[in-house]
Amino acid sequence: MKTELCCPELSRRAVLGAALTGLAGATLSTRVAFAAEGPAYTGDTLVVISLRGGFDGLSAIAPIGDPGYYQARPAIGVPKNLVIGGDGTFGLHPALAPILPLWKSGKLAAVHAVGQPNPTRSHFAAMEAMENAAPGTSIRSGWLDRMLGLTGATAPLAGVSLGHAMPARLMLGAADDVAMTGIDDFTLAGNDKRPMAAALRAMYADAPAALAAPARSADRALSATQQIKGLAYAVSSGAAYPGTELGAALRDVARLVKSKAGLVTAAVDCGDWDMHEGLGTVVKGQRMFDNLTELAQALAAFATDLGDALNTVTVLTISEFGRRVQENASRGADHGHGNAMLLLGGGIRGGRVYANWPGLSPGALVAGDLAATTDYRSVIGEILQKRCGFGALDGVFPGVRPSAFGLAAAK
Repeated sequence: MKTELCCPELSRRAVLGAALTGLAGATLSTRVAFAAEGPAYTGDTLVVISLRGGFDGLSAIAPIGDPGYYQARPAIGVPKNLVIGGDGTFGLHPALAPILPLWKSGKLAAVHAVGQPNPTRSHFAAMEAMENAAPGTSIRSGWLDRMLGLTGATAPLAGVSLGHAMPARLMLGAADDVAMTGIDDFTLAGNDKRPMAAALRAMYADAPAALAAPARSADRALSATQQIKGLAYAVSSGAAYPGTELGAALRDVARLVKSKAGLVTAAVDCGDWDMHEGLGTVVKGQRMFDNLTELAQALAAFATDLGDALNTVTVLTISEFGRRVQENASRGADHGHGNAMLLLGGGIRGGRVYANWPGLSPGALVAGDLAATTDYRSVIGEILQKRCGFGALDGVFPGVRPSAFGLAAAK
């Protein structure tokens, strides 16, 4: 038996909950508290790619100048003669060849030996801590939610999580955001047969703000997305996105940026980096080689598609931890600590690796791991200040000072 919208026994809250549960291909994260009104946001669109599983920065950005690297990784270490974009100390894994032009043009950089202040080898605890980014405090929101709220952005698509696996904790908190598998999949189930959206608008027209806010936020997001869908989209400059979830997600991020929908930040998950076994040698068909190829292809297509709009976008990668320095018997590496981040954008001072390198000699390691000499939050903090218009960082990262690498030009 179907329950009609006009049924008097159904409350407005119940109908809204049922309707939003029926969002096809999407989860809407709408909250009562809205970001405060303020001047229009003029900073970069910040795109955060979570490399979930424990990204091996020692493979992606190989420390070829450190003899400890090859002593610890005789089978899976990246040979010096195969790295690209190197400087004698570090070199890029050859599978990153699709983004080598971005490296050479100064739009792509890396930061090495980064990590969390309280490391753990638990995936769940480490990712939760990384996405909360406020250890030692009572704050439970996600740092990207805090960043979004402080911008004062009120556009319905200011904060978006894209893809099938969505990093909900990054966006956990008071600011409005939308989570969707993709732009074209974002719709209100049943709206093609019945005027569901119109019914919800009418139902909440005279409701108190505390009750009406989720419905109005949902309606605004649906309307904004519908307008974008109505515009035929073709990638620019022959950009070739790979047929992967990451490729599809970054294509939609580019679509949002170019539509001028008011996107402030986007979060994208990219999993399958937990390579205890089969990380492999530096040849096609090995897990690390193939995963890095897909990551590089997606980033290269995104940059090509954006064209000049890349000057107003900064992309950064995070991961819950790195891998152990010593390879294991399965040609993989177990959970570690220190790691590498990638930074891409028109304001990045790229073509180099930034690091306070601790070395890989046995005495320099921390319980067998690369020491993290740079807090990952300080790297993001430098981006927030130089590219996103932030002053003090306490509202996003309590007690953290920005890194002083000079890795980005002030906007």
